[in-house]
Amino acid sequence: MITFFRLLYFVLEGIQPFLVPICFIGAWALVSLLAWSIGSAIWGGIKQAKRMHQIPCANCQFFTGDYHLKCTVRPSTALSEMAIDCPDHQPNRHLWS
Repeated sequence: MITFFRLLYFVLEGIQPFLVPICFIGAWALVSLLAWSIGSAIWGGIKQAKRMHQIPCANCQFFTGDYHLKCTVRPSTALSEMAIDCPDHQPNRHLWS
């Protein structure tokens, strides 16, 4: 048992000069991966928000605003990504903006 601890002591003494640089590089690698992950999540959210803002349903005259029947012409695709290039889209003429 004592020889095992002596062997372990010599191994630790041998790699001790390399531990600080390895830990330094490892810590900065973790920080970099965290920053990359957060940046990727933000970028993906921005792309998805831009895509969702292309849905024209809210400004269409066929949009009812009722959750039972959202659109009188295409109720299955209303307020979804499939409605982005809707061929039946007619701008609402009665907007109060």
